[in-house]
Amino acid sequence: MKVLYREDLSTILYTETQIATRVAEMGAQISADYDGKPLVMVGVLNGAVFFLADLMRSIRVPVSMDLVAISSYGSYSSTSGVVRIMKDLDESVESKHVLIVEDIVDTGLTLNYLVDYMRARNPASVKVAAMLSKPSRHRVKVQLDYLGFEVPDEFVVGYGLDYAQRYRNLPVVAVLKPEIYAGHDTPPNL
Repeated sequence: MKVLYREDLSTILYTETQIATRVAEMGAQISADYDGKPLVMVGVLNGAVFFLADLMRSIRVPVSMDLVAISSYGSYSSTSGVVRIMKDLDESVESKHVLIVEDIVDTGLTLNYLVDYMRARNPASVKVAAMLSKPSRHRVKVQLDYLGFEVPDEFVVGYGLDYAQRYRNLPVVAVLKPEIYAGHDTPPNL
């Protein structure tokens, strides 16, 4: 299979088949855990859209969705520590079961902020599903209730993850060659 942008990638970490299999497994577990409990999936824009759509289709309980956009990076080289809500929820989550859906957990600072932000809205519960996690980069303890894969401390793209708005449409998760972003600030997920 020809991979789009192949010349920009150093390693393919997870194939389309591996991703689909893992997402289906996560969907089955979430379905079992929320049996009889309507669920609100809250996707984090923009990167989680691909994962959110696939995960939602694999869940077999009543589910609705909403989206948030948050930002915590002042520059590419480091997190600013200040989180801004760029787009808030459209619906109330009070007394509802909330599942935050994230593409990648890097430092964990933004995710922890978002979990606290959701809990302040008095939901029945708040859990997290992340497609990817970089445990070596976590600066705070994060609770990932459902996790697709762990990735190394390298800059990864594909399946929603981008660099300069490119590579999101790759059906794989891959490591971007350093020369692609050389001379620029280090991208946020490195």
